[in-house]
Amino acid sequence: MARSNPVQVSDILGILNRLYTPRLAEDWDNVGLQVGDPAAGVDRILVCLDVEDTALREAERRGVQLIVSHHPLIFRPLKRLSPQDFPGKWLYQAVKQNLAVISAHTNLDRAADGLNDWLADRLGLQQCRPLEIAAENTLYKFVIYVPAGHETDVMEAVFAAGAGHIGGYDRCSFRVSGTGTFRGSEDSRPFIGAAGEFEETGEVRLETIVPADGVSKVVARAVKAHPYEEVAYDLIPLANRMTDVGLGRVGSLPEILPLADFAAQVKKRLAVPALRLVGDPGQRLSKIAVCGGTGMSTYAAAVRAGADCLVTGDIKFHEAQQARADGMTLIDAGHFATERLMIDGVARQLREQCEQRRLDIEILTLTTEQDPFFTLT
Repeated sequence: MARSNPVQVSDILGILNRLYTPRLAEDWDNVGLQVGDPAAGVDRILVCLDVEDTALREAERRGVQLIVSHHPLIFRPLKRLSPQDFPGKWLYQAVKQNLAVISAHTNLDRAADGLNDWLADRLGLQQCRPLEIAAENTLYKFVIYVPAGHETDVMEAVFAAGAGHIGGYDRCSFRVSGTGTFRGSEDSRPFIGAAGEFEETGEVRLETIVPADGVSKVVARAVKAHPYEEVAYDLIPLANRMTDVGLGRVGSLPEILPLADFAAQVKKRLAVPALRLVGDPGQRLSKIAVCGGTGMSTYAAAVRAGADCLVTGDIKFHEAQQARADGMTLIDAGHFATERLMIDGVARQLREQCEQRRLDIEILTLTTEQDPFFTLT
């Protein structure tokens, strides 16, 4: 059953921010709402890699109100907005079409179940972990004391708000029973006992884990679900960091393969006409690092992780020379091929989230984008 109130751009932005928190984005990046009214209604979304002519025409043809892209439409400050400028002409057209645009870029690259996880999965890697753990991913332990019999309601509320995620697991918590004591003032309205009287009652200490940017929402939901007039809770900053978010991924192949054989698999699975390789075609590979897009910034991390090969895009000449000198193999599958996986991945997650929230939204994907490079054979 659809929600009675129309879905707004801000609703979709909130879903995307929860999936791919902007806190994971690079300082130089520009993620989130690029253009449009957050209060505008949405019933049809188009997911694409870039907001270019192809995407804008498809959005107009199919009656789309919101585009979700990987690459930001506004990346550097604009000095003017003109249909003759790059990329101003696309921004100009988006405004003319009354289109909103949201971009998820380096935050999507670093997110758990984000671009680099999808790339690693497409290439058949197993037991994957991030190459570079995000520096700013503080966790808090959230502890709340709940009268016995009400812990499930509070627990469900905090899980729904985004608490309880540890790696590939969700709904993680710990509970222990004890005795709570309190005495309310004459003006209080205690849920248990009477004002002015000392009370002892069975309570449950409920603990879970919350990322820093989710604390406010989790606390608000917990307090709302709690039956007490005054709610006792603790927020404890942790030295732990989230180990499932960060740039790139490294994992193992199901079997050891020569570079030439693995490269043939990459070519097929990413549906690219050609690859650029660095290294001995016969070199045997077992541990593979990946980073979608321009990923040579992860080269040192890949070497430290013991990877035999790094699969990425946009490899420069001198970077290839260094890898050859280091005895490291590289596969340049191109920027486009290593990132277009985001279209189906983001669309899938948006559909799941909208279905859970009973939002009547149609999620479309752009299938006609083309790599600006082509191979002459």
